[in-house]
Amino acid sequence: PERPWFLEISSRSSMESCPVWKANSKGDLKRSLQRAVELLKANEVVGFPTETVYGLGGNAFSDKAIQKIFTAKGRPSNNPLIVHVSSLEQVQDLVDAVPPVAKRLMETFWPGPLTLVLRTKSGQQNKLSKLVTCGLPSVGLRMPNHPVALELLKLAGLPIAAPSANRSGKPSPTKAEHVIADLSTRISGVVDGGDTGIGLESTVVDCTCEQGSCHDSKEPIGKVVILRPGGVTAEMLSKVVKDVSIDPGLLATGKDEAKLKPKSPGMLYTHYAPNAPFMLIDGSIEFFRQTVKRAREDGKKVGVLVTSDNPVQADHSEILAANESDLASASQKLYGALRAFDSTNVDIIYGPVLPEKGIGVALMNRMLKAAGKRVVVEPASGNATAPS
Repeated sequence: PERPWFLEISSRSSMESCPVWKANSKGDLKRSLQRAVELLKANEVVGFPTETVYGLGGNAFSDKAIQKIFTAKGRPSNNPLIVHVSSLEQVQDLVDAVPPVAKRLMETFWPGPLTLVLRTKSGQQNKLSKLVTCGLPSVGLRMPNHPVALELLKLAGLPIAAPSANRSGKPSPTKAEHVIADLSTRISGVVDGGDTGIGLESTVVDCTCEQGSCHDSKEPIGKVVILRPGGVTAEMLSKVVKDVSIDPGLLATGKDEAKLKPKSPGMLYTHYAPNAPFMLIDGSIEFFRQTVKRAREDGKKVGVLVTSDNPVQADHSEILAANESDLASASQKLYGALRAFDSTNVDIIYGPVLPEKGIGVALMNRMLKAAGKRVVVEPASGNATAPS
């Protein structure tokens, strides 16, 4: 017989790997999630799959649980968390009001990879941990489109705060193995639901800009601001929302970036980075190959992220997609590819600048974050500029 979860936790040493529960969405899913649900209700933290990346979940009402998330990840305390819900009733319990534009977005994209930032209830009505919102009067809410995640949320009966289940700054996990590699001695368990689908975190939009009035029309309404690009693209949002804009924080650099207070995860700091320095090459494939060749001639072991149709001779290669037009595959494989370099001895990694259209906007956002916005640009003369 299985040991009760509290004996399992108390008997583990600080260096012992956490338990992993295989979740079978086609079998007895409820039974396979029982231990994870018990732990979440007891304010422990658990890794679980979503359609975007694996999340590290904890009770959004509990300071104790949320502090465990920040500690396990080594996450900056001014970086708010997204709260995952399983029903619209839970949304009503957490926010002051659901403006018409948010209601329309929920009807169109939930469950799915879209997080909506809404105003929280005020005063004692707001039961969310202040650590979740980092003191902001708003919270990001999402209903994931993954059978394991939805069942876990329903069984727990709680809103679950869940950033990506990785050490802060590292590539987000798209497999249970990635969570185990980063956090196995820091958390209470991992639900293994297989590989994630989209591979990039959710789109985050701010719906607090405009309360508006109710519309029955199917025409686009209201206003939202994109705080983080993701699987729901600006083009998709524009079919539902009249005014879609980009938050200045996405475009900020250097000192300007440091001054901003993030409303959403992923807006600040170098994120998603492998151990070796990562740089992007903005130029022709010939320039890419010359840059790699020069680095190898200088004695460096070089890793490259490439597409199949543009191979580059290097010490280690990871294939993102068949070609640069297959942005969905590149998005799905990015984090796994970046993580793969950590098991090699490369000194530097180069990757391409890909088209910023559709999900390519989110893909390039993550690649630029992983590179610390360092880009080698091919000038007219054919010589590399200094990283920018």
